[in-house]
This record gives sequence, C-alpha cells and structure tokens, in this order.
Amino acid sequence: MQRDPTKFWNPYVGGVALGLVLLTSLAVMGKGLGASGASFRAGVAAVEVVAPAHVARAPGLRGVTRDGSPLDDWLVFEVLGVVLGGLVGAYTSGRLSKEVLKGPRISSVGRIGLALLGGLLMGFAARWARGCTSGQALTGGALLSAGAWAFMMSVFAGGYAFAWVVRREFR
Repeated sequence: MQRDPTKFWNPYVGGVALGLVLLTSLAVMGKGLGASGASFRAGVAAVEVVAPAHVARAPGLRGVTRDGSPLDDWLVFEVLGVVLGGLVGAYTSGRLSKEVLKGPRISSVGRIGLALLGGLLMGFAARWARGCTSGQALTGGALLSAGAWAFMMSVFAGGYAFAWVVRREFR
C-alpha cells in the first residue's frame, strides 16, 4: 500500500465503529470496554512465571489466578483485538511504518522516554483509580455516569494544561 502520512480514517466512521464495538461488548459480554485489567493480568502472569509462591500468597494477585490462567480473560483478548485493529487501521490508511513521531526539538530516545513515563503514570493511576481512561470515557460516558463525565473533563483539562508545558518539544 502507498504510504501517506497525512491520511487518516474519517473520525465519524471511526467513532461509529467504536460505538458499535462498545454496544456489542455490552450486549454480548455484559461488560464495557477497558484496558487496564488486561495489563494487570499480563503482569500477574509474568510474576507467576518468576515467583509463583508470591502470587499464591498475595490476595490481590491470587484472585486473578483463582479460575486458571490470568490471561484467560475477555479483557486480554480485547486488548489483543485493539492491537490488531490498530495495525489494520494503520495499514489501510497507509500509515504503517517503523518510525518515532516527534517534534524537531526532542530526540527519539527522549520521545520514547516521555511515552514510557506517561504510560507508567497512566497505568499506576488506572490501577489506583480501579479503572482506565478508556473504561471511564467509553463505558462510563455511554452509561451517563456523572463520575465518568467529571473524570473525562478533568483529563482533558489536565491534558491541555500539561500540553502548554511540553509544547515546545514538538515545535
């Protein structure tokens, strides 16, 4: 496929598709969308390989392994589907490539470092808040949860405020 870095999926088509995925998830699984549970389960599976006795002793970890493998959960398959969907979306829009998107004032290592730091902070916060932004925004927002709407307004406000701080790195 011809590479075109300016080509994106139509956001309305993507939004409708995401809404249909959420509706299907609620109708078929009885649960909304989210991702933090899958990363937690992957972490428990990794700890179980290295230190199974620790998993057996820790109540928070043991509960995930009670019914078998911690990876045997619908959230794990959902996240695998998200990765596959991202690859398909990037390929079909001609944006699939090996590169680090960054501004002229930041190195690739710095950009990757900021991305990892942000991911770690979001993962910690998602575990602490007992849910991730995708679960709050998509599922909570669709269910008209006042807490989810307040949370997302706070996320956007914080994002805009922090963007002001780091904007020079991308100019």
